[in-house]
Amino acid sequence: MRWHYSRRLPVGKMIRIGVWEGGVFIGAILFSQGNNLHIGEKYGLGLFDVCELTRVALAKHSAPVSRIVSIAIKFLVKKSPGIKLIVSYADPEHGHNGAIYQAMNWVYIGLSTPSLVYELNGKRIHSRVANPHNVQFGRACKRPHGIEQATKVKTAPKYKYLFPLNDHVRASVEKLRKPYPKRAGSETVDTSGDQPEKGGSIPTPALQTL
Repeated sequence: MRWHYSRRLPVGKMIRIGVWEGGVFIGAILFSQGNNLHIGEKYGLGLFDVCELTRVALAKHSAPVSRIVSIAIKFLVKKSPGIKLIVSYADPEHGHNGAIYQAMNWVYIGLSTPSLVYELNGKRIHSRVANPHNVQFGRACKRPHGIEQATKVKTAPKYKYLFPLNDHVRASVEKLRKPYPKRAGSETVDTSGDQPEKGGSIPTPALQTL
């Protein structure tokens, strides 16, 4: 929440991977189920075969974000060996185009469908959370207080990327690959949080993850 532009955590079950650089805690990589319960259907995968990379939240660091995320994915696979595909989005509303995914050879498949959110007291609330019939993990969820006065907003589509974790899924999603969106003018504006993407000429200290 401190280092990601959204200033909030995803809902639902997560795998949270802390990141240290030179012995100093510098942030976290979060994988979760995401908001779309049908996220894997178009790829012939079930709900528990797919996860979303929902947060890359880092303080200042030297290592490339792509290297940090690559290490986090290794931990994810070790913890959840049944995951076959990772999905992530880059938000152009915040100046991101997915350069870290491009550096890791993720498969870009185009723009996502615009979503409906509610704005309340300067904060955005996903329509699923605002729904009076919202049920997550078998339990009815309480709606945010004052949601009836919130304003409905249609968000801009996001750049959508896929990272297959086995050869069978890779062969399937590679057919969907499109040319990468062009980079913005800066090396820093298209990352997933408020972090620089490249280590530059500074030697990269050893990374540790838990």
